[in-house]
Amino acid sequence: MPKLGMEPIRRDALIKAAIVEIGQTGSLDVTVSRIAKRAGMSSALAHHYFGSKDQMFLAAMRHVLSVYGAEIRGALVAAESPQGRLRALVRVSFTGSNFRREVVAAWLNFYVMAQRNQEAARLLRIYQARLRSNLRFALRPLAFSRAPELAEGAAAMIDGVYLHEALGTGEPDGTRAAQHVQDWIEAAIEGGNR
Repeated sequence: MPKLGMEPIRRDALIKAAIVEIGQTGSLDVTVSRIAKRAGMSSALAHHYFGSKDQMFLAAMRHVLSVYGAEIRGALVAAESPQGRLRALVRVSFTGSNFRREVVAAWLNFYVMAQRNQEAARLLRIYQARLRSNLRFALRPLAFSRAPELAEGAAAMIDGVYLHEALGTGEPDGTRAAQHVQDWIEAAIEGGNR
């Protein structure tokens, strides 16, 4: 007989194990059995909760996006100016919970998966739309009519830093990455205000 209340705990353990395993291999070429073993359970139980490796990975990315969204909301509430909102958006994109080796690898694989999986593509579109919307809102008082263009550029910079980091071998430096993106945004705003 299954233990009551264990499903959320086991699902969470499998999600976290999937992120770690993908991070260690750098790809989706991990088995459900390997993920389940890391989580301390059988592959049959993992299949019971998720049905497939793709569903497990989608649940892992929903978890990543949920953590990211919660951090963004908290940072935006604390921001007191358009510059503060902009810095918060950039900073949270590179915090330790979002910009660590295994999460960076998960993002890279998420982009690849979105090319063949409609649910992954939908989640990616939602993330991209929210990021661009938040950036446009923060940039509007600073860059006026150029806000949409700069929001696209800033979003591309953030994605580009993740891609660059996915191809690297060291531990990601979130502070350096955030400063690089922030410097680009400030230079782009200043260049348009001349």
